[in-house]
Amino acid sequence: MSTLRGKVHRLGANVDTDVIIPARYLNTTDPAELAKHCLEDLDPTFPLRVQQGDIIVADENFGSGSSREHAPVAIRACGVACVVASTFARIFFRNSINVGLPIVECREIVDASEEGDELEVDLATGTVRNLTKGVTASAVPFPDFMRHIIEAGGLVPYLHDKLAGSNSGSNSGSNSGPFGATNGGRDGIRAEGNEVDLLHD
Repeated sequence: MSTLRGKVHRLGANVDTDVIIPARYLNTTDPAELAKHCLEDLDPTFPLRVQQGDIIVADENFGSGSSREHAPVAIRACGVACVVASTFARIFFRNSINVGLPIVECREIVDASEEGDELEVDLATGTVRNLTKGVTASAVPFPDFMRHIIEAGGLVPYLHDKLAGSNSGSNSGSNSGPFGATNGGRDGIRAEGNEVDLLHD
């Protein structure tokens, strides 16, 4: 999953969460149902045209508005492999990682890309290529622990895997933390009350 390749769906600036998934559909959390309505107010044909592995490319401030996790869930559920934007709203960025949706900030590629172009995104190195235009640019690569969350399908399955690993090695006598990672290390996890913090250097 480190390298993603797909067709571009080109969007503009300030695509907010109300546009990504309209509020009238927030009475469901079913990803398949949300996918049917993704971006339909902006482009009613989008849920019908999008294919597994496609990539959304957008201008500034993608995902602004409310903090609903329904928005990245809808994007991921309709088959989009990655979102590349000039900038992201901060809460949308965090929610996307939590639900396992890869997102990359790369203004140079955004400026060079048009509807229907083919993009290749290497999450490990941050290299983004517009294969149609022959343009290559560098984005900030994900830290390993964030890439592992995405590859696991989101924060919940990532923590589930960590917990399972901790249980299987609980009698090993190691100095691992409560979720199987060394306390204070790059992938360490700290649980406090109802919150879980990912610790990294």
